[in-house]
Amino acid sequence: MATTSDIRKGLCIKYNNDIYKIIEFLHVKPGKGPAFVRTKLKSVTTGKVLDNTFSAGHKIEDVRVETHKFQYLYSDGDTYHFMNTEDYSQIQLQKDALDTPELMKESEIVTVIINTEDNLPLSVEMPSNVTLEVTETEPGVKGNTATNATKPATVETGAKINVPLFINEGDKIKIDTEKGQYLERVKE
Repeated sequence: MATTSDIRKGLCIKYNNDIYKIIEFLHVKPGKGPAFVRTKLKSVTTGKVLDNTFSAGHKIEDVRVETHKFQYLYSDGDTYHFMNTEDYSQIQLQKDALDTPELMKESEIVTVIINTEDNLPLSVEMPSNVTLEVTETEPGVKGNTATNATKPATVETGAKINVPLFINEGDKIKIDTEKGQYLERVKE
């Protein structure tokens, strides 16, 4: 059993007869009244996100997990196929178990969280950022750079990202996988 002081991003807990992964949390200590922890939980079975508040010191049931490195192979509709980089065994996961499947390109190495009780995969953690090539974007307009102007761009995985005006087709860009935002242009 864990308490609210053990809450951290990525922790898997049992709550309401389901397993949830904590995607956001905030410890709040108001001037009056007891402290509490505001959390955003994502169900690993349905992908549904819910907000919940735990009072300070509340007991939570954590799930023992292992992490393994897997290589993304391909997707088949809503089913994504991965290969373990150590023993080359393959697993399939549904799209809702993935946080940002639209930013995953083939041969990307991801971390799969596996429940130690039944050896079932719970969720997939992407690297903090990925480098993708821009396949389609409009040319930037000269003189329109007084503010942080952006334009839509499509990357090689099909995801749409807002990028600065100086980005052109064929450029490789680094994208933050957590927010799905442009970080920087990558020089070859």
